[in-house]
Amino acid sequence: MEHRIETKCVQGGYQPGNGEPRQIPIVQSTTFKYASSSEMGKLFDLEASGYFYSRLQNPTCDAVAAKICEMEGGSAAMLTSSGQAANFFAVFNIAGCGDHVVASSTIYGGTFNLFSVTMKKMGIDFTFVSPHCTDEELEAAFRPNTKAVFGETIANPALIVLDIERFAKAAHAHGVPLIIDNTFATPINCRPFEWGADIVTHSTTKYMDGHGSAVGGCIVDSGKFDWTAHAEKFPGLCTPDDSYHGITYTERFGLEGAYITKATAQLMRDFGCTQSPQSAFLLNLGLESLHVRMPRHCENALKVASFLRNHEKIAWVSYASHPEDEQYELARKYLPNGSCGVVSFGVKGGRAAAEKFMGRLKIAAIETHVADARTCCLHPASATHRQMNDEELVAAGVGPDLVRYSCGLESADDLIADIAQALDF
Repeated sequence: MEHRIETKCVQGGYQPGNGEPRQIPIVQSTTFKYASSSEMGKLFDLEASGYFYSRLQNPTCDAVAAKICEMEGGSAAMLTSSGQAANFFAVFNIAGCGDHVVASSTIYGGTFNLFSVTMKKMGIDFTFVSPHCTDEELEAAFRPNTKAVFGETIANPALIVLDIERFAKAAHAHGVPLIIDNTFATPINCRPFEWGADIVTHSTTKYMDGHGSAVGGCIVDSGKFDWTAHAEKFPGLCTPDDSYHGITYTERFGLEGAYITKATAQLMRDFGCTQSPQSAFLLNLGLESLHVRMPRHCENALKVASFLRNHEKIAWVSYASHPEDEQYELARKYLPNGSCGVVSFGVKGGRAAAEKFMGRLKIAAIETHVADARTCCLHPASATHRQMNDEELVAAGVGPDLVRYSCGLESADDLIADIAQALDF
């Protein structure tokens, strides 16, 4: 029986047996005992399922990953130590030195730096395209060595809604998968696999956790992309892996398991970007209320956006779910139940005015955080996007006046009153 998303939030991923703990147990152990070396050897050869060292897999983490997998409608998933690690693994699992990736230019500043600086040093080249680019411009971005396309459902902090179907169509025409960071929308408001995406990532630190308790990330595979149809592009999945006794992942684990198995057995083994069992437990507590919290975040954000649109000291407002927003029709297609709780806007007077406004807020805290139960705000040009030059900031949709305001679960009337007094200067 296929359950609805609300039920998956509460009960997905873990079903206790008779007399077993009702809540997901925290398996706080680095290692696991076996009766013989031969039994453990089967685990190292990927011939049996089980646990031998928590750097690779842990029962608590796997149960929570399974819940997120159910929520997104995927075939397999894995937790990581952060959303940044999830995006790194998602790309590096199929792209290496000499390869190329197409990415939306409006992605989160930390991800932009990961791609344009750090992974470039690893020999992977990225071409950044506007999410509003023409079909011709998108087509021109591809190269013979392109291995993936990357974008965000809702860009952080520009709040640009990606036309997932269009980018998926372009990616598939070139035999590569579309990777979507679904952090801001969450599977409550958008499930990218339903629109043609192949791999989904999350910073679970945000809405999924929802309480600022634990840093984490997740990767979910749809299990639908046919790696074998383009085997020459993906040798890591379609040819023997010498580090695992010549296993070919697509042959051993099929299309539904190859991608995540390789990411776990190879990348997690070597990089160790593991989410702790305690963090996974806290994440699960957040997931259990995600379907209740997201509508309230969206309700508050819509009210705040409506107020800001009519305020004389506000230069512009971006919130896709507002009927007057230029992205409203695209949001209705991909996010019919609401987008997220984040509103981006510009204060007249530029950077100085934006910083003055933020300093006067009483409820919203200035934090390098977003998507929390508590309202917070940030001036990205001075923080998360500080490493970008002016040209890159413009391409990312992050002007010097932009304020990212993340509506929490407080009273919308109180948030609006706080904004009003902060703008009274």
